[in-house]
Amino acid sequence: MSNDSLSSTEQARTVNDYLDCLQVIMVNTTLPANIGSAARAMHTMGLSRLTVVDPKLPLDETSVSHAAGGSELLSSAVIAPTLESAIAGCQLVFAASSRSRHMPRPVVTPTQAAKIMFDFIDTQSALIANDNNVDTSSAAVSGKPNIAILFGREDRGLTNEELAYADYHIQIDANPAYPILNVASAVQVIASFIFAYAQTHNQTADSLDENNDSQSTINVNLRQQWDEPAINQQQLQQLTQRTTNLMVQRGLANSEHLKSLPSRLSRLGSRLQLDQKEYQLLSALIAKLSKD
Repeated sequence: MSNDSLSSTEQARTVNDYLDCLQVIMVNTTLPANIGSAARAMHTMGLSRLTVVDPKLPLDETSVSHAAGGSELLSSAVIAPTLESAIAGCQLVFAASSRSRHMPRPVVTPTQAAKIMFDFIDTQSALIANDNNVDTSSAAVSGKPNIAILFGREDRGLTNEELAYADYHIQIDANPAYPILNVASAVQVIASFIFAYAQTHNQTADSLDENNDSQSTINVNLRQQWDEPAINQQQLQQLTQRTTNLMVQRGLANSEHLKSLPSRLSRLGSRLQLDQKEYQLLSALIAKLSKD
């Protein structure tokens, strides 16, 4: 992407405008000191939005001492009771994961993740700024794109159920004999790649680095054309639940033996990258079929 090809909106967007669309979500963290260290890492790389989901211990003086210059992030941090509530308003979710799971999502490197994030911000910001197409007063459409990056527990990371909420999994290249980073270190590494990408996003035609892909990486297909804002995670999970209920009602699934059906439907929704109008159409269809 060259400067000549950028819209006036994209040219006016600063690095901070992009970074303000990103939030780091730490799930069920054990040590308050690690939350402080993560806040310091975020502040160093220009990230300012921190959400902590159900920490095992409250923030304390060790959090503040480890945060150093990033202590303001702790005072403004959101403490959420559940992961579902933390990501409800997010249109795009990434999860840091050191290993493949039973039902994998597309796996990307930190640089690939940064490109996906910033391209998504460009397209969604343009839609939100266009008053003719988007009703920004709608509860489903926030004033700016909202992207989450999930980080798990110190001892076991994110569970399969938590990873299933993510549209993409980020894996950091590391020693294959021990590829597990401390949670604050993982925040630092991923944040540094994002900050580095932010410096050149509007100046160079960066492309996905296929050489960094592992053999197990799933091909990433990005939606190119958007004429309505993307749905958020709350809407995706609602659609997943309604579809599951309809399949049970129609005898296509057994309510007592759903197994991985909800996760597969959620993954399908992520792959489709639905927008608001498509969500409304599918919701109307499901409602009609449920009544017939």
